[in-house]
Amino acid sequence: MTTDQEKLAFKQQLKQWGLDLIGRRIATSNEAMTQAQEAANNEEKSSAGDKYETGRAMGHLQKEMHARQLSESVKELATLHAIPTEPLCHEGRPGAYLQAEGFAFFISAGLGKQVIDGQTVVFLSPQAPLAGLLQGKKAGDQVAFNKTTVTIREVF
Repeated sequence: MTTDQEKLAFKQQLKQWGLDLIGRRIATSNEAMTQAQEAANNEEKSSAGDKYETGRAMGHLQKEMHARQLSESVKELATLHAIPTEPLCHEGRPGAYLQAEGFAFFISAGLGKQVIDGQTVVFLSPQAPLAGLLQGKKAGDQVAFNKTTVTIREVF
């Protein structure tokens, strides 16, 4: 990447990739909630009433778990939608892409380590401790995390 336009396009591509990933997570959570509800509704009453109640309770617990996952994904989606990809950043902040030795970070949403076009990018929530360490960092600055110190080569 050399031109500013290519850098902005790359950040927009990362953001879109994250939005697509969260969209798939939301769809998966919705489907899992529906299946858990159907499983609870279809639990047949057997001669052992406790088995029926246990099956229904398990179905409801699974539905609640998927509802929490859905809620988290919706929050991440809102966070990522609010992240600006323009203008170029000159220091670590929400919307910044930081390239370090062996690591790349995109401060946007907490999606973790992702491989995009063969490149590993760590998507960090702006509230993540590591994002806090990267806050205000510029090219040439060093950051220590996980018992490792890395030098930031580029920020945009």
